Amino acid sequence: MSRTIYVDNAATTPVSKPVLDAMTPYFCEAYGNPSSIFYSVGAAAGAALAAAREKAAAALGCEAAELFFTSCGSEADNWAIKGTARKFARHGKKHLITSSIEHHAVLHSMQALEREGFEVTYLPVDAEGFVSPADVEAAIRPDTALVTIMFANNEIGTIQPIEEIGDICRRHGVWFHTDAVQAVGAVPIDCHALPIDMLSLSAHKFNGPKGVGALYIRKGILPLNFMDGGGQERGRRAGTENVAGIVGLAAALEIAVNGLSEKRTHLAEMRDYVLTHLRGMPQVKINGTLDGGKRLPNNVNASFTAAEGESLLLMLDMRGICASSGSACASGSLDPSHVLLAIGLPHEIAHCSLRISFGVQNTMEDARAVCAALDEIVPAVRARSPLWHESNGSFI
Repeated sequence: MSRTIYVDNAATTPVSKPVLDAMTPYFCEAYGNPSSIFYSVGAAAGAALAAAREKAAAALGCEAAELFFTSCGSEADNWAIKGTARKFARHGKKHLITSSIEHHAVLHSMQALEREGFEVTYLPVDAEGFVSPADVEAAIRPDTALVTIMFANNEIGTIQPIEEIGDICRRHGVWFHTDAVQAVGAVPIDCHALPIDMLSLSAHKFNGPKGVGALYIRKGILPLNFMDGGGQERGRRAGTENVAGIVGLAAALEIAVNGLSEKRTHLAEMRDYVLTHLRGMPQVKINGTLDGGKRLPNNVNASFTAAEGESLLLMLDMRGICASSGSACASGSLDPSHVLLAIGLPHEIAHCSLRISFGVQNTMEDARAVCAALDEIVPAVRARSPLWHESNGSFI
């Protein structure tokens, strides 16, 4: 049986062997509760937690006291957004700003707050998926409590002008949060060098374990607590810490950051090979920017006229290739991607889209195999499509 080619690394990544090795002792040996500091097993877990926090903070360019561990990136997003909104609501500030292409953890948090009486401005994006900093500034009002704009989009790979947006927020005295789940471990990030107040991340996007994430909260920023209970995470986030997961997060983050330049070069080589190949295929539209410096190094997203995305995925899977048609968090939905609709694609084209996202385990051989498979699959799917025959190959 041929090897499986996994190119859905935007959904999740495999845990690397060094990360697994770092985690293993904290399942069955140093298994104590890190809050149980009065005996050795608990103290050992507490020491591991403190060391992991220091390591992760160093990789992110922040202080250990500014980093709070969560169960995932979605929890971090919820905490940053709802904790900020409810804090400023006490002072009459009930306006929030975000973009139309955010992850559902952000969009659904905003919708939940709207049901509580908050007002949300959803900023549009251009055809490449960029938020305009000028639009952000124009949307800020005296009652604006928070701006939250993702660092990089999980579907089309567009990297937002975070520094410009953050500078605008600083000038207006508005807190700025960024969902950096797709960006951490893929692009350089220095929390103190960037004008951001909060940043969310998730370990399983950079070869760490699932079920653990973190929220960076700049010193002096105090959103209300989201999880109530014990005094873990310095009284800010209740719940017994996932010591093994946190150790894995820190190990994976350190590896990703230390090897970032080489990793980015490797990923971009595969990305650009596929993008170039797709641009030579008939009736294929690349979604997102073609500026490689403003696109995640591993991301390819394209629409294929009259070739339905789910059919492409099934036929790729039959050839041992795992890809996706968009966000894994919305894979059960029959609706087209909200991101693709936001950049102006009609429903019928958005439904015919494919996302390929490379990881460190992939090779140029994988990239060539994906292209060869698409050369066979796309015409086969189109041959069975009445839309293709009706359009005479000119749908896009």
